[in-house]
Amino acid sequence: MSVRLSPDLALPFVLDTDPEAALALERDDQGRLVLVGDEARYGKPLWVDFVGGRAGHRRRFGGGRGQLVARACGLAKGVTPSIIDATAGLGRDAFVLASLGAEVLLIERVAAIAALLDDGLRRAREDSDTQEAAAHMHLAHGDSSRELGAIVAAAGVAPEVIHLDPMFPHRDKSALVKKEMRLFRELAGDDDDAPRLLEAALDVASHRVVVKRPRKAPAIAGPEPRHRLEEKTSRYDIYVHRSLKAER
Repeated sequence: MSVRLSPDLALPFVLDTDPEAALALERDDQGRLVLVGDEARYGKPLWVDFVGGRAGHRRRFGGGRGQLVARACGLAKGVTPSIIDATAGLGRDAFVLASLGAEVLLIERVAAIAALLDDGLRRAREDSDTQEAAAHMHLAHGDSSRELGAIVAAAGVAPEVIHLDPMFPHRDKSALVKKEMRLFRELAGDDDDAPRLLEAALDVASHRVVVKRPRKAPAIAGPEPRHRLEEKTSRYDIYVHRSLKAER
């Protein structure tokens, strides 16, 4: 499935002609770009919201640089690295990092999700509570596993840290898979190319690569991570080239 990113995109835009699996991009009554499908299968319409909801709560009460993603990416006193979120998804982790002052390039390979991100960023830049963080966020549409180097070169960035959050391994009991994740799997499939993605990230990042995984899942095939940070349900595998230094 694919949809062209275009400012004159005719909406609604149907991503699949199969009526049982059809997903469509459309505007809701608040002017937000949303991805909709059969609610019993995919849940409520999906949109990117950096102003309210979970992102707003996390911005106010998430714990600042003590959050696991911030610690994994090396944000510490005097250290604010440049970061690529190479599997941006709905941009939640990228927004946390940007709200802490990091410049973040978001790369998303699913065009429909990239369109949602673009719309969410537009609204965040218009809100006084989020415009500063949104100014640190830059979006690119492309496949990080195949063209990471080219995307980085075109963006003119020099990433110290690359954050990866490939699709978690599929679980046998489909009832345990959230409807939102069913939608992502419908669009992107399983991330069978995760080893190639890790290899590409290790080639491009100057200082470290961090990979989000389920806490009990095996590491991605490839080199062993140098460190791990864990919480109840997930962990970060950290691959280190060199130490991040505090600015003088």
